[in-house]
Parts: sequence; C-alpha cells; structure tokens
Amino acid sequence: MEVAPLIADVLKRHHVKVTFFAANERTKSGDGSMGAYWAPWWKARAAEGHEFASHTFDHTYWRADVPGASGAPTQFSVRPTAGPSEGKTFTWTARQYCEEIGRASARLQDITGKKPLPLFRAPGGKTSPQLLAAARSCGYAHVGWSPAGFLGDELPSDKYPNAALLNKALQGVRAGDVLVAHLGIWSRQDPWAPAVLEPLITGLQSQGFCFKTLREHPEYKAWIEAQPLALTKLTGK
Repeated sequence: MEVAPLIADVLKRHHVKVTFFAANERTKSGDGSMGAYWAPWWKARAAEGHEFASHTFDHTYWRADVPGASGAPTQFSVRPTAGPSEGKTFTWTARQYCEEIGRASARLQDITGKKPLPLFRAPGGKTSPQLLAAARSCGYAHVGWSPAGFLGDELPSDKYPNAALLNKALQGVRAGDVLVAHLGIWSRQDPWAPAVLEPLITGLQSQGFCFKTLREHPEYKAWIEAQPLALTKLTGK
C-alpha cells in the first residue's frame, strides 16, 4: 500500500475509475491492507465511485487440482501467502475456496459500505477450469488480464525499466483490454507507479481511450447484473 495514496491522487486528477481487487496482505504501515489503518483509504475510494472485488482474503494461491476419491468432487491444493496460515499448503473443497473469496468481499463491504462486484481475481492469475467452475457456482466470475494489460509492475526493474514498460503499454493496449497494476510491490527496486501510472493514463487518453470499471465491461456486465436475481431466487425473497 506504499504507493496507494499516490495512485488515488492520480486517478482522481484524471477522472479515472477502476476496480480494486483486494486481499488482506502485509503492509509497511498499519495492520494489513484491509485492516483498520487503511480502512479510511478504501472508504474514500468508494466515495469517489470506484468498484471493488475479491482477491481472496489471505492472497491464497491455487496450486493444483486434487481429484476426489471414488467420484467425489475435485478439491484444490492451495497456499496462502498472507495471514496466520501463510506458507502452509492445504487441500480445500470448492465450498472452502468460495468462502475464502467471500471473506475478502465481506470485508470490503464492511469497510466501504459498498457491495463489491461478484468477481474475483486469483492471486498470480493461477486457476484451473475446475476452480473457475467452482467459483462461478457460488456467484463469482474470474477476471484475468489482457496480454497487453500486464503492465509489468511486479517484474524486476533492472531487467524491465519503467520507461520500457510504459512504451510497451502505450503501443500495445487495445479497446476492451483489462489492465492490471498493484498498490505497491515489495520486490521491485524502482517503483512503477510514481514513474509510469500518470503518463500511461494521459498517453492512452491522448490516443482516444477512456477508462471504465468492470461493472461496465461487456464481458462481465451481464454476469454482474444477473447475480442479484440469482441470489434472490436462491433465498426465496
């Protein structure tokens, strides 16, 4: 979260709305990215009109599918990289994985007062068809990123300098692309956001692009709109 205030300022200055996918990860200041210290930051973003979605609560990586015995449903080998179980490997059912997605969504709603989108982004983008099907069965569609939308902010800066990443994105991004960037990367020596975010936004805007949240993306719009109806049907209300 070290560059989160800067990112918020840049987005506000250029009237850009984004979708924040959040997990409760360690931070240099405060008690984690979704802890009490950073809660006002998230609430302010909600007031500005940004959207939110789950990145799993403990930034839990899918590692492999685990075939069920005797025709039982597939389970999943997972490893959290945050929280009390950081670094441990577990075998989870589909329900347990859905609960992990839901924990982040519930926390986001609690601190922002805004209902998150019925979407999630798997840590590292690592999934399987079975995992995606399990998530959809409990109301969450997965969001990846476009090839040109991988902005490289988590790559080593000695091999991927900011100027090269900016140039690559300005040349490669196309209409409808989903771009991904982080609110800070521990490992990158030359931080990406202070050097690249603003010129990327203004450069794309000068090419005629505008920015929308995933609520308005044609690939997810119908899914998002359908979920309240599906939940109403399930609860009988």
